[in-house]
Amino acid sequence: MTDSTSLNQKTLFGHPIGLYILFLTEMWERFSYYGMRAILVLYLVAETAADNPGLGWANDSAIALYGWYTMFVYVASIPGGIIADKLIGQRKSVFVGGLLLVAGHSILAVEEMWAFYTGLVLIVMGVGMLKPNISTMVGGLYPKNEQNRRDMGFYIFYMGINLGAAAAALIVGYVGEEYGWHYGFGLAGIGMALGQLTYWYGQKYLKHVGNLVEDTRSEEEKKESSNLLVSIFNHTNSIIGFTIMVLAGAAVWYFAGSWSYGLLIIGLAFAVGVGIVVYNDGNKVEKDRILVTYLSFLIIIIFWGAFEQAGGLMNLYAAQKTDLTIGSFEVKASWFQSVNAIFILIFATIVGSIWVWWKNRGKESSSLFKMAIGVIIMGWGFFFMSAASMQHESAGQSAMYWLVLAYLFHTIGELCASPVALSFITKLAPERWMAFMMGAYFAATGLGNKVAGLLGESASDVGDFAIFTGIAIFCTVFGILVILILKPLKRLTHGAEEREGTNNDEAEGFELADANN
Repeated sequence: MTDSTSLNQKTLFGHPIGLYILFLTEMWERFSYYGMRAILVLYLVAETAADNPGLGWANDSAIALYGWYTMFVYVASIPGGIIADKLIGQRKSVFVGGLLLVAGHSILAVEEMWAFYTGLVLIVMGVGMLKPNISTMVGGLYPKNEQNRRDMGFYIFYMGINLGAAAAALIVGYVGEEYGWHYGFGLAGIGMALGQLTYWYGQKYLKHVGNLVEDTRSEEEKKESSNLLVSIFNHTNSIIGFTIMVLAGAAVWYFAGSWSYGLLIIGLAFAVGVGIVVYNDGNKVEKDRILVTYLSFLIIIIFWGAFEQAGGLMNLYAAQKTDLTIGSFEVKASWFQSVNAIFILIFATIVGSIWVWWKNRGKESSSLFKMAIGVIIMGWGFFFMSAASMQHESAGQSAMYWLVLAYLFHTIGELCASPVALSFITKLAPERWMAFMMGAYFAATGLGNKVAGLLGESASDVGDFAIFTGIAIFCTVFGILVILILKPLKRLTHGAEEREGTNNDEAEGFELADANN
């Protein structure tokens, strides 16, 4: 087995230069994505006759589209991961994804409905190709036995994400609200073009990582995973999982009269089937690790289902129910979308240092524990939104500091859970399925985004206070339950997080193809 990470790499501040290329690429990609995200629902609900006209949609319709869009953005990571694993490799997939994103964000600048929907589709395809594969490439820069350096690499990479997100909401949000929504969309496209140029320039530092992994097992061993969709029907457990999901989707379609959600569940049947195929492809240790990875996806869905109220319900809450004036100065509602990213830049190192201190004291510090704590802390942030909704009911408007406090707790929770989850996947996933597993992680994020949309839509019926308080209580209870079953979950990892200084990889028969391309 050829370990690409063992090749000599130029370093800067103790990390491969390739990390900083990926850092800058992702920074500009997130600038484009979060810039567009900051103004999307505001554009949808803006009156058609306003000075800065939008589409004039109702709140629930705007949040519904936002939920579908953000879900598909991340669910597209599954085919994006499969294409990388089986056809072109991660490095080339990121390049293709970048091109699609430049086209998608740029076409949104055209003030036509066909351009609006075409742009959304291209962005979905582009993020699906880029997002899971660039994150996997970060993990590929480091040997698997260098867990601490790899974790720090992901923290640095995460800083790039949030630099882009912080600048996007301030700059794109201002341009969109002040000069025109489509100017904001166009500015996001310019940001993505800069990211694509950065990635193209930095290829010389990435030639050894993200290449197609050649499966060198015997034909008999490879047969089961050669065609993923066909392989669903080769095993009893994958057939059962697929059938249950199809029947559930048909039931929702027929009995609830919701063809859209019925089709969604039927579509997810293929994801479940492929997930079981991947599980069947592993040896005993790999199967256990894949299983605990799948279980961690539930945590991810819960986390993002709550957290992603930021771009939908909380974004509209800032615009419609919050006092945005400071003296004679008016704060732009979209600027609140940068608060989370700014807090991450401030607190990322602090939170990381606290966890190091906690671990050095011999306390529980596994990734699953951190993720559970993150869900709890993030959930507590919604208690501030409950207070804001009470103030709005009594005074007609709520103060901005409630939103700031909510985003502060959301940020601390995110820093506990999200970068750790990314690193966790790269530690447990078999190398031959790395991009797929990262794609599945982002698909779980997408489902969380759809859950967020459903919750945001329901606020129109049950009220903001009920939604915010319910999320806070549920996240607290769920996080505690995860902590209670932590020991059996950790056993399934077979010490994957205690391999510092060793190299216990179980998978054999795989080597890098076209490593010099």
